[in-house]
Amino acid sequence: MAEKGKAAALRRAQKHIERRKTAGIIVRYAVLIIVGIFMVYPLVWMVGAAFKPNNEIFTSLNPVAADPTLDGFQNAVKPSSYGLTIWRALLNTYSYVIPEVILTVISATLTAYGFARFKFKGHDALFGLMLAMLFLPQVVMNVPQYMMYRKFGWVGSKLYLPLIVPTAFATESYFVFMLVQFLRSIPKELDEAAKIDGCNSLQILVKIIVPMLRPSLVSVALFKFMWSCNDFLGPLLYVTDKMKYPATIYVKRFMDADAGVSWNSVLACSLISIIPNIMIFFLAQNQFVEGIAAGGVKG
Repeated sequence: MAEKGKAAALRRAQKHIERRKTAGIIVRYAVLIIVGIFMVYPLVWMVGAAFKPNNEIFTSLNPVAADPTLDGFQNAVKPSSYGLTIWRALLNTYSYVIPEVILTVISATLTAYGFARFKFKGHDALFGLMLAMLFLPQVVMNVPQYMMYRKFGWVGSKLYLPLIVPTAFATESYFVFMLVQFLRSIPKELDEAAKIDGCNSLQILVKIIVPMLRPSLVSVALFKFMWSCNDFLGPLLYVTDKMKYPATIYVKRFMDADAGVSWNSVLACSLISIIPNIMIFFLAQNQFVEGIAAGGVKG
């Protein structure tokens, strides 16, 4: 009888544990669903509002248009008063964003490789200084940078020099730090084995380190791509030719203080401009998540 009682008590305990696990799973998924709704709803609302007339946009939280219209998209694709279209603005955007991404990945990789694999005079001081730059707001640098680039004759450059050139010097400290963290998790024995096979430092980087860094490099590229595409202040300061305006500034043409703001055109133009970003993210999301996780837990 005692053994039967113990078995019954054990079954009850197991059922209780299973119920607690099930309740925990339900709570977690409920929280995730609620947070997901709050995160996704603004995007869903923006898509729906792009099809609404202006007088309907701010009258309801319902993303579904009561009286759908394509006026916003028709205005978005029309040429501006100075001849620029959204398609040319997107082309302008990617003409400096892609070089920025490439140069950022190369410069951040070289700098991180130097900090993670070599010891030199002032190594710790320079690494600490680089980390300190993470806490320096970009707005603090805008005035001195603008004065410097103006002396260089780069303001108004048709090649977007003030936006592209700095990325060749690993100015994004966050990316360098992230790659250093990942590099520290790669055994140095691989470098030594490659040296025995006759590889120099650059060959070790290209043939051994870079293939192992690929997830983190994808993360760096995606972050930089999104940040550069969303940058408004940089092009506003350094781009003076209206035909060279990127999409972030092109949207501003629908915000006329005299005629009023055409919100459906603003939302339609914004929607058109972010579609390539969303597509690129979903194409590379697996490596993006893997790179963020690897860079975050290694050290």
